[in-house]
Amino acid sequence: MIDKLNEYAYGKQLCCMNNDKIADEMFREYGVNRGLRDLNGKGVLTGLTNISLIESFREEDGKRVGIDGELWYRGYNIKRLIDDLGDSEFGFEKIAYLLMFGDMPTNQEKSEFCDILAESRKLPVNFVRDVIMKAPSKDIMNSMTRSILTLASYDDRLNGDTANSIRQCLRLISVFPMFAIYGYHAYNHYENMESMYIHRPHRELSTAENFLRMLRPDKQYTHLEAKVLDIVLLLHMEHGGGNNSTFTTRVVTSSGSDTYSAIAAAMSSLKGPKHGGANIKVMEMIQNIRENVADTGDKEELRAYLEKMLAGEVFDKKGLIYGMGHAIYSVSDPRERVLKSFVEKLANAKDREKDMVLYKNIEEIAPQIIAEKRRIYKGVSPNVDFYSGFVYDILGIPLELYTPLFAIARVIGWSAHRIEELIGMNKIIRPAYLSVMEKKYE
Repeated sequence: MIDKLNEYAYGKQLCCMNNDKIADEMFREYGVNRGLRDLNGKGVLTGLTNISLIESFREEDGKRVGIDGELWYRGYNIKRLIDDLGDSEFGFEKIAYLLMFGDMPTNQEKSEFCDILAESRKLPVNFVRDVIMKAPSKDIMNSMTRSILTLASYDDRLNGDTANSIRQCLRLISVFPMFAIYGYHAYNHYENMESMYIHRPHRELSTAENFLRMLRPDKQYTHLEAKVLDIVLLLHMEHGGGNNSTFTTRVVTSSGSDTYSAIAAAMSSLKGPKHGGANIKVMEMIQNIRENVADTGDKEELRAYLEKMLAGEVFDKKGLIYGMGHAIYSVSDPRERVLKSFVEKLANAKDREKDMVLYKNIEEIAPQIIAEKRRIYKGVSPNVDFYSGFVYDILGIPLELYTPLFAIARVIGWSAHRIEELIGMNKIIRPAYLSVMEKKYE
């Protein structure tokens, strides 16, 4: 039956390609912004938010001029927030509170919030066995999404009022690391025939510390390892509200649907390779460079290979240098600038200096050749994904968990936007589509 269904679907593919294709000129003719972006790639305004702000351009004499990117959470600059943490403090819980509730927590509020998250790091009896372990999947995002929707079955209050939604969001924030790591260990055991470890989180530890503790067989990690992972999570928590998964959260929320459904929909968006998988492509690219460039420290040899990559002659032949450029930022991605210094510390501590040199050389050379070959003059700079995969690699985090880690951070932003949508909008999001269908008969 499956083979017959596959054969039928492939046979009908041509019908869809013939009948569903809409010519580019039609979008121009009717003034429709494909992908909700104008001709310059700027997102069409679809709402207002008080949660975060991205600054990447300023107006000068009626023209947009690129500037060093800035990212603000609830009125606080992300670089300043991270600087204020110092070397010892983990910031995930504090900044999660800020994004969720709009104010910087006092010490007492932070302590109470951490206690709530710790108390919520529990799953129903036999949930891991019956839900996660019985249907292991290499796609951990799918595994997590299934867990999110199944968890709804254990919640007898699915109404969408604000207080209940806050409760559900906090519960999901707490268990996301468990969903991800337990899902990975189940897959690694049943599919890769490796040993399986199900470590419980420790209530006194931060989210970053618990992630490493639950992932590793010996539960051991250094403060620097956890600190750098904490920084990566902070930088991925929220990004302006206009990204695909956050918009998805708001669209589903606006219909009156429950928290579990809204967050599951956001997960389905994030797992798309155009959204959440960029750092995986960077890692694959780096490995390809190592295999084909004899001396990765030789800038001229590296430049020659990157030129071939940009020309579509090597690697995946798509003509892209991954980790370079961003839809919003031009001069610089503030998240990359913050992360880079922490990556250097971690690379030095883990004897990965040679790899760090390779990344720095690509960061220097790639924007030059992209500007030369593509005639892009607005500026091209590395984005946060250029280094985040390197961090995960140094920490020994498997590729299958790269996008789930993004989700563990971004569920904070999704939650904040869900609450803002519930309180501030109160209107279903219903965009319009102009039909260009040809009538067959009157």
